[in-house]
Amino acid sequence: MAAKKTWKEKLYNSNGLPKVQVIDENMSQRWGTGTFVIPAPLEVYEIMKSVPEGRLVTINEIRQSLAKKHGTTISCPLTTGIFAWVSANASEEIKANGEDEGIPYWRTLKSDGSLNEKYPGGIEQQKFYLETEGHKVIQKGKKYFVENFKKCLAQL
Repeated sequence: MAAKKTWKEKLYNSNGLPKVQVIDENMSQRWGTGTFVIPAPLEVYEIMKSVPEGRLVTINEIRQSLAKKHGTTISCPLTTGIFAWVSANASEEIKANGEDEGIPYWRTLKSDGSLNEKYPGGIEQQKFYLETEGHKVIQKGKKYFVENFKKCLAQL
């Protein structure tokens, strides 16, 4: 039985990515026409790493940046979201191993401005880091959001 890959191994395992593909007939109902990129995990990590303190980014902004970089219509929403999750966990693993300080993954929000419960430490840790940096986190129903997050979006 093969050993389970670490988050860092997942981050650096590009498996032939990035890959640009044509949006086929089945996908066009959701995504329209044109092309899409399946990014490499490290590309998502580098964008998340570039977000300065006081600024935020959503998965949609990351997707737009990747699409622009690769000259495609869109970036795959599923893999971009998965690779943000991998990046956050790899960052905590890298930090725990003393390799470097990791990346500010908590500055990456879901597309609607809500916090990501799948990040290390869940909502509470992301909320703590964001409030430490001066953002106001509010609860609406069961979700937590950064108040006025659009005013704080980074320019990618």
